[in-house]
Amino acid sequence: MLLKHYFDVSQADDIDTFRTRLIAMAGALDFSLVTSVLVVEDPVLGNHQLHEVGNIPPAFATASRSPDAVVRDPVIKRLKSLSVPFAYDQELYVKEQAGDLWEEQAPFGYKSGISLALHLPEGRHFFLGVDRDQSLPHDEHLSRMMADLQLLAVHAQTAASRLLTPAPVPQGLAPKLTKREIEVLKWAMEGKSSWAIGQILGLSEHGVSFHLRNAYGKLKASSRTQAILKAKAHNLL
Repeated sequence: MLLKHYFDVSQADDIDTFRTRLIAMAGALDFSLVTSVLVVEDPVLGNHQLHEVGNIPPAFATASRSPDAVVRDPVIKRLKSLSVPFAYDQELYVKEQAGDLWEEQAPFGYKSGISLALHLPEGRHFFLGVDRDQSLPHDEHLSRMMADLQLLAVHAQTAASRLLTPAPVPQGLAPKLTKREIEVLKWAMEGKSSWAIGQILGLSEHGVSFHLRNAYGKLKASSRTQAILKAKAHNLL
């Protein structure tokens, strides 16, 4: 899946577009349901804000779950402590003596799925889950699904943070990137590898890496994804 599609999620202009693109990406991963939740803690007031975007079935959204059910839910328990993707199905619920909870949610399409939590600075937590009514594969395809979900979560939380709790526009002057550094980042945003970018721009793979490293330093970024997002925030791409 081209990296550009992930950036389309992170750069959604409004919540409806974000929801539409998130659902489309979940569908591309073979999941019919997707739920994203941004939790923002307020250390002063001791409470938190919860923002949810997805396509939860209306009947399931209105079905009440007791506080005890929430505490017992093995998926929710893992989201609170894990920072890596994990899969769930009926077996997990039964193993943790919560088979009755699975029986309640299964008719709404929540039979199996993959979930992930990103615990962010400043008391922010982002949860992303994709679900379906079919069994999950038990091979390298499942590992690929988890990797794709992890990448999607990075971009989805960027959109959620910007659209649901808008952050201030970056202050100060934009970093001065060279024309070549901007070209390399633009092609990286399209999902091209360093080798492919070199072929397009007539550079060696080492040359592409050199320009990327320079851009990382100027943007104070630690990864390709972060560099692209910061460059876009400064209207450099």
